[in-house]
Amino acid sequence: MTRAARATAVAILALFALQLAWHGWLAPPARVAPWAMALFFAAPLLPAVVLVLLRHRRAGFWGALAALLYFCHGVMVAWATPGLPGLALAEAALSAVLVLAASWDGMRARFAARRARGANV
Repeated sequence: MTRAARATAVAILALFALQLAWHGWLAPPARVAPWAMALFFAAPLLPAVVLVLLRHRRAGFWGALAALLYFCHGVMVAWATPGLPGLALAEAALSAVLVLAASWDGMRARFAARRARGANV
């Protein structure tokens, strides 16, 4: 497992834990059961968490796909909700780290192939 794959797995699990803690404990909703809201917000990451636990190589793809939703949510909440900027910015930052870590190996291989092609021409 590469460092990028390990960083991806850690970011997936951290973002999942953040969702459970945020909506279940740190800032629970007033009108809905906190456990239900925590599960609702953590649900998009469940496939990626399962794939991380199974050490499947596609975990990063599914985690990064879900992270795009969480990034948008984090930016929106940080902008619109005055009481939660810390949690929201943490969510956006973890999402950005997840997307970068998940795509790091592919970007590195792409640029290495481009350099190799340029050296052969």
